[in-house]
Formats: sequence, C-alpha cells, structure tokens
Amino acid sequence: MNEKAKIRLIIEVKKSLKEIMDDFSDVPEEMGYFYERFRAFFEETPNNGKKVIATMCIHVPVELIYAVGAIPLRVCSGARSMAEIGEEFFPAKACPLIKSTFGALYLNIFPMAAAPAMIINPTTCDHKKKIGEMAEDIDSCFYTLELPPTKETEEARFYWHMVVKKLAKELERVTGQRLTRKKLKAAIGIVSLAQAQLRRLYNIRKGNPVIWGNNAILVANAYFFDDIANWTDRLSRLNDELEDRARRNQYVVGQEAPRILLAGSPSIFPNMTLPVMIEQMGGIVVAEEFCSSSRSLYDMVAVDEWSLYDMIPAIADRYLKPGICPCFTPNIDRKRRLLNIAGDFCIDGVIYNSFAGCQLYQMESRHVEKILEQNGIPMLYLETDYTSDNTGQLTTRLQAFMELLQDQKS
Repeated sequence: MNEKAKIRLIIEVKKSLKEIMDDFSDVPEEMGYFYERFRAFFEETPNNGKKVIATMCIHVPVELIYAVGAIPLRVCSGARSMAEIGEEFFPAKACPLIKSTFGALYLNIFPMAAAPAMIINPTTCDHKKKIGEMAEDIDSCFYTLELPPTKETEEARFYWHMVVKKLAKELERVTGQRLTRKKLKAAIGIVSLAQAQLRRLYNIRKGNPVIWGNNAILVANAYFFDDIANWTDRLSRLNDELEDRARRNQYVVGQEAPRILLAGSPSIFPNMTLPVMIEQMGGIVVAEEFCSSSRSLYDMVAVDEWSLYDMIPAIADRYLKPGICPCFTPNIDRKRRLLNIAGDFCIDGVIYNSFAGCQLYQMESRHVEKILEQNGIPMLYLETDYTSDNTGQLTTRLQAFMELLQDQKS
C-alpha cells in the first residue's frame, strides 16, 4: 500500500508542476531552481547527521529547532492521494488538509524522504488536536504545542512563554544538544535573512506583476522543506531578476488583469488548483493571506538583549503577538491586516477560500466580507476540498467574479 500510494503521490506532484510550467509563459529564469526542488520532492536528501523535527503549523518556533542543530520540516500536505488515505480515519466532513497530512504521516511519506525524530503539533484547530490522540496509528513521536485561545491578555502571553520554554527543553532532550546563547542568536540570524528576502518578494509584488502568483506561492512552499541557506540565496537571486524585470517593464500580465488577494485556507503543493485557475482566467494573484505563504515569514523576532533568557521570550512573542490565525479570539488584527494588504497591493477583489470542514475560516468569512464590503472591496467566498468533483461549479463562480472585476476596471 505504501509503495502504490507513493507512486500515486509522485504522479500527482508531477501533474501539478507540469500544469504550472506548461500553462504559464514568461517565467523568470531563477524559478528553475524552485521547480527542480519540487521535481525532487521525494528524493532522499542527506541531513549530515542532523535530526529532523517535523512541524504542522507556522506557530512552531523554528529558531529553537535550528539552535539545537536540527532541521525543521513542515509536513502539512496538499495531496489528494494522501487525503484519500486519511479518509479512513476521519469523518467525511473533516478538513482535507488534515486528512491529507494524516495520510502522509500514516504511510511515513515525507518530503526529502526525511524520518522525523518528533512531530510538533500546535493546537490551532480541533482536527489537529485529535491527530495527537491518534498517534498509535503513526510511527512517529508527537509533541503537542499548546497555544492559548487568545493573544490579548498578559496571562495568555505568560502561559505561551512557559510553553515555548518547555519546548526548548524537549528539543534539547530529543537532539541531545544544549541550547546556547550563541547558537540561538545564530538561528535567529539565519531565519531573519530568509524573512528579509520573502519581504523583498512581497514588496516587489506590490507593483505591476513581474511574477505569476502561483509561482510566488511555490517559492513560499519550498521553504517548508528546502535547506534554509539555499532557499534564501536562490530567492535573493530571483528577487534580483524580478527587480530587473520591473525596471524593464517586463510584466507577466497587462494592467487590465484583476489584482486578486487570496485569503483563508492555504494553497499547499500539490494542491495549486485555485491560484492556477484564477490566473488561467486572466486574473493575477498579487498577494496571499496564507499560513503557507506571506504569513509564514512575515513577522520578525524583536530582541532587546542578546541573552538566552531574553531571546526565548522574544521568539515566543514573535509567534504569538502578530498571529492572525482564526484560532485566536478576538481576531481583530486579521481584519486590519487584510485591509492593509488590500490597500498596499491595489487589490481589485478578494477570493476567500475555506476548506470543507474548516469551521474557523468559515465562521470568520462573514465578518471579513462585511469589513471588505464597507471599504468597497468585492469578495468571493468559496468552499473547496482536494477532490475534483466541484471543478465545474468552481469554474463558473470564478468566471463570473473575474468578469465583475474586469467590468469594474474597464
């Protein structure tokens, strides 16, 4: 079963990548590196004796993982074939991302053929919480990272600081390496360099489009499993090329193309259906409010004192205070962030996608639509999963929305 499922997954990965490479022209030369990373998605990569620590959310402090000499690997899955495996364990209406992730974990199929020493599982949704209870079906060590339900109180902040300190101790135990001031400062530095380059790409995309949105999402997804130094270097080269394209007015679409902000449930490779369809229909995705894209590296650690006992709380704050995940209540910051993005990127319309079974994103959609409407920004709400059953209806609704935006621009 494992080998057959892996073959199906490899076929799915190749098909998704081929569609992006074949259907979109005028692609930056430096995208070749990122395409190649996804071609080699399941090829074994040497870890030089370092342990792999799997993560299931952007709320895991990866600086701590680097500081104990380990490699973080985000294992959230966008594969339809893995969701079909996960369906055996979850209710039919469960989130497809959770079913897909569990299916991959159950079959021990990891990017880069990595075998994690532990899987850090934050309590950002009820489905993820239950995965931890199903650990007997998975040949991996689960560690539950307990996020507070709010980030607005001092009690929540204090509790989260204790959780992160406890995680640091557990990482030391699992890796056998001691966390030191020097190592943690270096880890903050390498992650900050990656953040700086993603912010640079973020700012480039505010102007006339010099890169397809689906390509930009692929770049962000590659951060999940690529060597961080290589990823940062290759993104720096891509940014150089994109800035040169902007100077030469070499755009991938004309100004008549509706500028789209994608919000809600994340596009995780190989599930690239939505951004690909939008851009096949003449739109351009210029920004995403995804935990798999801009949100993953947007906010940086702010350190006042470079002692170990000051850096750990600073790291904890970086993963709590700026958070706009709908698991937090109240979540006023998310609405503010969406309006800021809409203004900074001259957004014509927002497409808000919620996976079937993702009640948190579904419940917030109404409030988001209301505040966007008050600011004159149209929003299309979609509910999708990893199957192709609703492609016809999805196409019809997207076409109607794109025509509305094009009429407004003309």
